[in-house]
Amino acid sequence: MTEYATSADGTRIAFDREGAGPPVILVDGAFQFRAFDPTTTELQRRLAEHGFEVVRYDRRGRGESPADAPITLAQTVDDLRALAAELTEGADDAVALFGNSSGGSIALAAAAAGLPVSKLVLFEVPLDDELDTSGAEFLEGLRERITTGNGDATVEYFMRDMPPGWIAQAKQGEGWPVMTGLAASLEPDAESLAWTQSAARSALWAGITAPALVLVGSETLDVMRSAAESMVANLPHAQFREVEASDHRWDPRSLALTIAEFLVG
Repeated sequence: MTEYATSADGTRIAFDREGAGPPVILVDGAFQFRAFDPTTTELQRRLAEHGFEVVRYDRRGRGESPADAPITLAQTVDDLRALAAELTEGADDAVALFGNSSGGSIALAAAAAGLPVSKLVLFEVPLDDELDTSGAEFLEGLRERITTGNGDATVEYFMRDMPPGWIAQAKQGEGWPVMTGLAASLEPDAESLAWTQSAARSALWAGITAPALVLVGSETLDVMRSAAESMVANLPHAQFREVEASDHRWDPRSLALTIAEFLVG
């Protein structure tokens, strides 16, 4: 059943919860939301079976959480605060976060901003080189396209560094109009990735005291492995693990077990 949390600016954020136990919020990456991504919904169910209260929500500007552009990283972090408040009894009670892809950089930004986080699980966060300007330049280009209101151009730009086959396949699929319709909500994804290059990562993440599990698939792009190495090197309490996954996709059953083992360990 859909519930709603009210963010700091009054925007209603739609979510559902499953299971009982320590709270876990699943932070989606680009293009994901509840009605469009059954794999993560299955992960929610599988993880709940391991004894957790697991929240899946529609990020601002997606699904049942409509919002006008611009959509910022600060607003997205506020949305996570509102969700955490729904799950906990006090302002200092912590939640665990699972961040998938650019959802991982959003989770990192939320933890660095002071959201009480018990543990972090980060799957294939596509970080570029530390202290580089590529993320800021990409963000600027994305914002220019969002401003025009051209969803096709915005999504094509966002996906420009992905393997050409992925883009062609996406454009031929029935989901392409859905993807272009949520184009404005891609800004926090790009903004959070740019933020990871804005200063030395050891300084950016110094305040993140929660233990972190950094995951990559057994078949993945080189950028994912180098990004994982950077996170493990610069987060105060991080460990690395390879999981069975390929093409930036994972099996919900096995990933839920990996996450559960880490959260209770």
